[in-house]
Amino acid sequence: MKQVFVFLVFFFAAAHCIGQIERDTIQTQNDSITVVDDRYREDQFYFSLTYNLLTKAPSGLSQQGFSAGFHLGFIRDFPINERRNWAVGVGLGISSNSYNQNILIKETVNGEYNYSIINEDSISFNKNKFTTYLVEMPFELRWRTSTAKDYKFWRIYTGVKVGYVFYNSSKFDGSIGKIKNSNIADINGFRYGLTLSAGYSTWNAHIYYGLNSLFDKSTMIDGDSLDMTSIKIGLMFYIL
Repeated sequence: MKQVFVFLVFFFAAAHCIGQIERDTIQTQNDSITVVDDRYREDQFYFSLTYNLLTKAPSGLSQQGFSAGFHLGFIRDFPINERRNWAVGVGLGISSNSYNQNILIKETVNGEYNYSIINEDSISFNKNKFTTYLVEMPFELRWRTSTAKDYKFWRIYTGVKVGYVFYNSSKFDGSIGKIKNSNIADINGFRYGLTLSAGYSTWNAHIYYGLNSLFDKSTMIDGDSLDMTSIKIGLMFYIL
């Protein structure tokens, strides 16, 4: 998985350098002429770091440590008015999301999974988390104060993000040993939620509110449906 992220970082960096050539000034032998593109777009690479919260959690669940999310991608900008301060954005990216908590996930002999809240009076642990890796597509309605000459501006971008979980895993390390699972069938493969990013220039606050459950509705824990959703809160960085 690390190789995928490293490849994307180098790809986005190279594409950014090429794009800058088209957007800068044209130099002549005697002076420079500034070219103003009145058809400019705010195509952007993005990187986000979030803290992942679990909502609609079953009784007894608690999160421990920092549950991190890393999000990386590119958004194509389509202005929809003459001033070009309103636009629609469509993107493609990849993300990794971990959730540190106290649900023990164990595979049974018949290939199914058993879920239970860890009784910390009888079981101690150093690590217990599940992680999802997704390909994502953000769709945004974008407002900003940018112009063809101003690369630092205020923005509010809101929309939806859909994703597909192409890999997932869980890891437990504690007093009963190490338990690892991968490609857990009960984890919902399709994800969607609402997004909001707002701020100035590169630094922006970001929130994602998940609209569907992390697990299939048939997944049970102590007789109840494991119908958890996620909220991701953090920072979003945009690079022109």
